[in-house]
Amino acid sequence: MGEGSTKTYGIGGVRVSQAIREAAAGLVPTSDTARLDAEVLMAHAQGVTRSDLLLRRMDDPAPAEFTTLVERRAAHEPVAYIIGTQEFFGLPFRVTADVLIPRGDSEVLVERALTAKPNAHRVLDCGTGSGALLLAVLANLSQAEGIGIDRSAAALAVASGNAESLGLRTRARMIAADWSQAGWAEGLGRFDLILANPPYVETDADLAPSVRSYEPAGALFSGPEGLDDYRLLIPQLPDLLTPGGTALIEIGASQTHAVCTIAGESGFATQVHHDLGGRARVIELTLRA
Repeated sequence: MGEGSTKTYGIGGVRVSQAIREAAAGLVPTSDTARLDAEVLMAHAQGVTRSDLLLRRMDDPAPAEFTTLVERRAAHEPVAYIIGTQEFFGLPFRVTADVLIPRGDSEVLVERALTAKPNAHRVLDCGTGSGALLLAVLANLSQAEGIGIDRSAAALAVASGNAESLGLRTRARMIAADWSQAGWAEGLGRFDLILANPPYVETDADLAPSVRSYEPAGALFSGPEGLDDYRLLIPQLPDLLTPGGTALIEIGASQTHAVCTIAGESGFATQVHHDLGGRARVIELTLRA
């Protein structure tokens, strides 16, 4: 099954269980998690949780709109964009094609932030996107307030909506700012904790169609080496940190040495943290005395 397919699901009394089986078989060329994708899409079509679907709805008639959802996934559109939500650090986030989809590998950045600065009062998230990093940290630091910056007005709207839905609107401000522009940080003050997941993909990187064709290029690509934004942002961080403050920056797995070098030239000591797959994922920066 692929683009232009005439395969249908949920017509003529087909049960949910059969529609899921057929959809999963059709999605195998597109997805490594075809069965899970089919179940999530079916739950969305029925307006129920996946658990409720599997426990109580498998013998229901499959809804006709399931076909459209499966066709979108067969065209490589990410499930998170199709259903409009993605869980991150145990929290539900609304996502659109204006923001990167929060990924589980990025949770190590949140974990390290909470460990490094459990008493942080001011948090800055550079390139906030959906707001996932900032809001996950604030949800676990009840004394903290934070600012998320992004150059995309559409992304800031998504992040603001997530702050509202998570009950964090009074502690999280989303501000338009672009660290490649002079004066972007004026008036922000200093922060105990800075988070950043900047663009770090090489311009000609071989990406899955679900990423290259659907996720926002401005949040992905950063020059031929994927290092342009690190070179811009990291040297500006010392003026944004409080004494003893910490910055945590996500990196690509092959960028450890290059980013640590950039950080070292900016006066930082560095510590590398790995994700659950054992890949270098986050660099922790603290200013040398």
